[in-house]
Amino acid sequence: MKIKTDLRNLTQDEIVAYVESLGQPAFRGRQIMSWLYRPGISQFSEMTDLAKEFRNLLTENARISHLEDPILERSSDGCVKFGFTLDDGQMIETVLIPEPDRNTLCVSSQVGCAMNCSFCLTATMGFIRNLTPSEIVGQVCAVGDFLRAQPEAERIGPDKVTNVVFMGMGEPLNNLENLLKALSILTEQRGLDLTNRRITVSTCGIVPKMRLLGENSDANLAISLHAIDDVTRSRLMPINERYPLDELLAACRDFPMPKRKRIMFEYILLKGINDSDAAAHELARKLRDIPCKINLLPYNESPGIPYKSTPMPRILSFQKILMDANYSVFIRNSRGTDISAACGQLAKKEERKQQEQTTSVLAGQ
Repeated sequence: MKIKTDLRNLTQDEIVAYVESLGQPAFRGRQIMSWLYRPGISQFSEMTDLAKEFRNLLTENARISHLEDPILERSSDGCVKFGFTLDDGQMIETVLIPEPDRNTLCVSSQVGCAMNCSFCLTATMGFIRNLTPSEIVGQVCAVGDFLRAQPEAERIGPDKVTNVVFMGMGEPLNNLENLLKALSILTEQRGLDLTNRRITVSTCGIVPKMRLLGENSDANLAISLHAIDDVTRSRLMPINERYPLDELLAACRDFPMPKRKRIMFEYILLKGINDSDAAAHELARKLRDIPCKINLLPYNESPGIPYKSTPMPRILSFQKILMDANYSVFIRNSRGTDISAACGQLAKKEERKQQEQTTSVLAGQ
């Protein structure tokens, strides 16, 4: 059986090169790009400004992939979690967070994750494989189709995805080549036409690849920090053993970005672990010379994982210390917790079920 080229894996420049390899002029590649991401386009025969012979040639040699028939779970707060089954049978989860003026989509970059952060349910899956560019971008396309199919009266936000955050399953910078291709497609005017300021890439701190991201994309950078000393951070995030805090923060100072931009530092507050006043003061000190803002994340507890969430009065005290130090500090309002769609809760159903069974056994001891 002939293996066809998935054109949704290619950037516009790569599509141009591909059509030239078929003996076609370069402008045909740009024509194809302008069709690939239009709503409702699934076959080359629908690209009506291409010659019929060329459409037939494309049908013989190429394909347009789609993520279809997702498993849907709806939260009481309006969030929707999508479970997409990939061509090889693996599953990824994607979360739509609707608001009246925007639709933020939390996308996955890998099946599973190799980072083994101790507070994250996705870590229980281990690493299975990287997603292709088409599988990354396909999440945005599929959720866009979902939004357009909803009756207007049932939609909370617009009829399209307006913001994308790479905060789903996986470590994006460990799939950097495919991530950069996906970012190119997301921001290409003939592609999905999102602006870089509406795209955020979150990393736990893969230091050598951070600068490569900044040199090849203007997407916003978010750093999963979660602790202000190496002992605590290594306990929570084993990646800290390879790239300790001082090295990570030096890479943040060196990160190439326009003056108007700031790095977002994400900090999950864990009861009795990293939420003291002393930790807040030290965080303020360590970030002093980095253009940044800080996002405090109340912890979303998961079965089988031992950490507890910090009470809100303690979170507010932590925030005040940082604000008094002249930082912009936000407290993320967790969404989708009732369907395990919140930060750190994404995993395949079998991993989630196993964690719940472990918790039940422990509770009976």
